[in-house]
Amino acid sequence: MEGLLDCVLRDVLTQAGGIDLCVTEFVRVSESLLPQRTFQRIAPELNHNSQTPSGVPVRVQLLGSDPMRLAENAARLAELKPYGIDLNFGCPAKTVNRHRGGAVLLKEPETIYQIITAVRKAVPGYIPVTAKMRLGYEDTSQAIECAQAIASAGAAEVVVHARTKTDGYKPPAYWEWIAIIKENVTIPVVANGEIWTLEDFKRCQRISNCDDIMLGRGIVANPGLALEAKRGQALSWDELQPLFATFWRQVLIHCYPKYQAGRMKQWLNYLRKHYPEADVLFKEIRTLNLPEQIEQACPQLLGLNQKTD
Repeated sequence: MEGLLDCVLRDVLTQAGGIDLCVTEFVRVSESLLPQRTFQRIAPELNHNSQTPSGVPVRVQLLGSDPMRLAENAARLAELKPYGIDLNFGCPAKTVNRHRGGAVLLKEPETIYQIITAVRKAVPGYIPVTAKMRLGYEDTSQAIECAQAIASAGAAEVVVHARTKTDGYKPPAYWEWIAIIKENVTIPVVANGEIWTLEDFKRCQRISNCDDIMLGRGIVANPGLALEAKRGQALSWDELQPLFATFWRQVLIHCYPKYQAGRMKQWLNYLRKHYPEADVLFKEIRTLNLPEQIEQACPQLLGLNQKTD
């Protein structure tokens, strides 16, 4: 999720536990062959055996519409030995779709087939090529055709976000459609969309007939959601505290100073959906715009030593 689930939050959320695999935000591929540093910037985990600091594997996602260019860039990415290469056919952003990327390609199943075929041929066989899709652009009329194109082109797995591009992120998610798609392809299907709670998680599994679930905004709001699904016990606010220090350290490393306070407020704004304590903290710092102001406001939370006179 561009601008949200980057390497900073991947580090934090995988430390919370319960996550088996991560996928990066997309790397946009257009006319050029990207340098390796572009992939390493989006996925610094490539410098560490394609794993987060807590050892969770990371796939790198590419987005574009030109099969040849995507294949060339996938081959260069493969030199860095990613855990896998994922292809984005789900992004609903207008600017992305306007340049024939993301969900707009769901109107072109043949192009999807050509992209995956080209990428699959361009990278070593030990690197899985996977894809993420929505149910369609404006409607679901080509959902099965697109999923079958993904499968027949050689993808190892498909994640299905259970809404169309037109639906955006408005509830509900139509998990029953994932079950239909699963019946019509021979590769593993992962369910995604509108999963915020353990109840949502279990209901999605039941309706979609999928064991595997991909979490997005829901795990940003509730970092213990994956762990809760595995052990049945939620992550309390007190148990969440140590992760704030990790988060802030990563923000200071990976974000420009002018964005650092905003990243803290962005995460707290999601956390307040699940934790009342986050709502209180968000209201305390929402007018602060400098990193030093954030540190002065909550030094203990961020694992900083408080100075006394």
